[in-house]
Amino acid sequence: MEKFPGTNWMPWAERDAAEYVAVPTVASDKYSRGVLGVVTGSSAYPGAAVLGVEAAARTGIGMIRYLGDATEQVLARRPEVVSAPGRVQAWLIGSGTDAQDLGLLGALFSDALASTEPVVADAGALESVALAPRRGVIVTPHYRELARMLAAAGTTVDVAAIAAEPERWAVRAANRLGVTVLLKGATTWIAEPDGPQLSVSLAPSWTATAGAGDVLGGILGALLATHTSAALEPGMPARLAASAAVIHGLAASIASRGGPIVALDIAERVPDAIRRLLSGESA
Repeated sequence: MEKFPGTNWMPWAERDAAEYVAVPTVASDKYSRGVLGVVTGSSAYPGAAVLGVEAAARTGIGMIRYLGDATEQVLARRPEVVSAPGRVQAWLIGSGTDAQDLGLLGALFSDALASTEPVVADAGALESVALAPRRGVIVTPHYRELARMLAAAGTTVDVAAIAAEPERWAVRAANRLGVTVLLKGATTWIAEPDGPQLSVSLAPSWTATAGAGDVLGGILGALLATHTSAALEPGMPARLAASAAVIHGLAASIASRGGPIVALDIAERVPDAIRRLLSGESA
């Protein structure tokens, strides 16, 4: 891992991400391998829940508890998912939801953010984080979502300004909000408050497709749940976020092979991406 000349940014590569894949042992069970609580999806966007759960399931997690508004669709795709509340080791919230129309989901977001477990927050949960940030939260906005988050926290910025200098705004947002920021784009920028600044540029341009961000959220949620004992240590949220971006980009490259892909293609190739990371094969 080498710093970019003249900056604090360090590119995060496949060899780096491989260290953050939790490989089960003969003593592992479904609980010790990590339990992820998921509150995603809505009647308008149930597919976001399906994609995030699919990606998390394929990242090597022991169990998923789904508590959102797309239970029927999620269970139709992944019948092993548990739809009852219970103990979890990390949360994935917000994907496929609208901050203006949360209803009961808003209370579930608040519960997750008030817990002691690490949280991945996306889409409709982002403004909740901006209003009540805490350590151990990773947000995964695109440029427009980051602008809305900052506005909710009292900092007005034009989306074009973020697009022009995403790396600068990722750091500024992390320090302003007090959470780890994974800013999505052609290059993914990850900044932890007063901590690591990492970048990932593995994904092919075909990855810019609906639902790809939901897949990334599922991968990251699984990594948090499988590293629950260390996920709140300084520097660890950024490293796990960057590792999720590497797995996501590598899965997209494997799925694409130079051609078009959809988000579910990426999720289905996550095991292949992890296999390559662990074996040290080149993509």
